Amino acid sequence: MGLIGGFCHLYIGQEAVVVGMQMAKKDGDQMITGYRDHGHMLAMDLDPKGVMAELTGRRGGLSKGKGGSMHMFSKEKHFYGGHGIVGAQVSLGTGLGFANKYRENGNVAMAFFGDGASNQGQVYESFNMAELWKLPVVYVIENNKYGMGTSVARASATTDLSQRGASFGIPGKQVDGMDVRAVKAASAEALEWCREGKGPFILEMITYATAATPCRIRRNTAPRTKSRRCGPNMTRSNRCVRASWTRLGFRRRPQGHRQGCAGQGRGSCRICTDGSGTGCI
Repeated sequence: MGLIGGFCHLYIGQEAVVVGMQMAKKDGDQMITGYRDHGHMLAMDLDPKGVMAELTGRRGGLSKGKGGSMHMFSKEKHFYGGHGIVGAQVSLGTGLGFANKYRENGNVAMAFFGDGASNQGQVYESFNMAELWKLPVVYVIENNKYGMGTSVARASATTDLSQRGASFGIPGKQVDGMDVRAVKAASAEALEWCREGKGPFILEMITYATAATPCRIRRNTAPRTKSRRCGPNMTRSNRCVRASWTRLGFRRRPQGHRQGCAGQGRGSCRICTDGSGTGCI
């Protein structure tokens, strides 16, 4: 459709991870992630229309249309991005944990990153500092098996990513990232560990992104199994998402709908009557 400029890395298929974490966290706990941030924004109860407006570069977006797909923020909801640089959010999330310890506010920072980012040097620097200072940080590795089309088995010498902090003394745990109840239980354990002042904790969420990368690399190199594509949790989630979009007023493009009218708005078609263009996405 040409409405979203630049890259758009979807979170489809990984929703159980952030939903389970959201259910376990307390008010004041912070989240920070990479460029697959759309699911986090919705799970943290931010306005879906604000998310869509940001994706399409409108001033009504959560970053006033200037951040786009990869850079959404909400200070009110304690969400600190949306970061396009691979692994950058890990060191920033560690900084959030340092701020929590300094202020003695009892909050925990959750830093989400993928299996590809887990090989970044700044990740290990962050691990070292977090354990040395016993910072309240949960490192959430969303292992969706592929880093921009490259299998984790081809890119990582060790594939049990939950043990990446073993040399620093950081405990880790593998979790079924497709099961929201398992995610909630493991998240509650990790968050409690951090609140007790024991230092950071690593959760490796075994998940799978069903959407292709912008270059459609994964679509060609990663055959999707039936269990991943049609699991009961995913099917139920998809139904809920479709119902939610319907309630919000977003509809399918009708027959004969004017191409590109969402970008123009101002009543350029029979749906864009409010001038915002949000109804014809």
